[in-house]
Amino acid sequence: MEKYKEVERSIIKRFRKEIWRQFIKAVSDYELIDEGDSIMVCISGGKDSFLLAKCIEELQKHGKKHFNAKYVVMNPGYTDYNLNMIEKNAKTLNIPIEIFESDIFSVIENVEKSPCYLCARMRRGYLYSKAKDLGCNKIALGHHFDDVIETTLLSMFYSSEIKTMMPKLHSDNFKGLELIRPLYLVKEQDIISWSKFNGLNFIDCACKVTSKLEYEKKSKRQEVKSIIKKLKANNKNVDYNIFKALDNVNLNCVLGTKENGVYKSFLNDYERK
Repeated sequence: MEKYKEVERSIIKRFRKEIWRQFIKAVSDYELIDEGDSIMVCISGGKDSFLLAKCIEELQKHGKKHFNAKYVVMNPGYTDYNLNMIEKNAKTLNIPIEIFESDIFSVIENVEKSPCYLCARMRRGYLYSKAKDLGCNKIALGHHFDDVIETTLLSMFYSSEIKTMMPKLHSDNFKGLELIRPLYLVKEQDIISWSKFNGLNFIDCACKVTSKLEYEKKSKRQEVKSIIKKLKANNKNVDYNIFKALDNVNLNCVLGTKENGVYKSFLNDYERK
């Protein structure tokens, strides 16, 4: 059996509970894919985005809704080694990728403050523009369950607000484009297990800037990962509880809320109750 067929089989069979069912649940519960959609699947070269691509392919084969998918790799300035690895993995997994160029790494190379934030914003702009050029109405990214809860804690610890990474959202600057996250309910450890089971190796961030700064040791996200790991040692469900709390907000017991930039204090309605 060819390698890519083994990988596809593992998603449907070996990792059916951990990956396939969670993928399908997210697509269904959050209404991520509609009949006739044209989806640009973004592949960064890491394990998450390559798994996303294979799941989208499987959904096209076995799902009830008909949609188109285009698999795109943005090259922000990867080394030849990393770019070759992406192309090799795409060939191994039988994913028909299109690579387009950007100069993001060279732009952020001398940025000392929040280079990852700037990089993310620039990536998003390039991807939205590419999706428009391809005639797509949705962009699929490979963010997973752990990204969601880590983003939640980062917002609380460093931005003094409770918010999370949403399963889908409309673009503010590109009318008619929507961003979706079909791996929203898939845990990172299960993606790692899937990758190891199939003997697959993918690139990580591959960013020259973060490597130069030994960013892995300093990253706030890594700090939050460590906190969650320690908490799970005493409560194995702590990650799920954080996730579920965002779907179970008791507005009677919060000091204030903000919608579309407008703040509302609990005092506004206090005397009316």
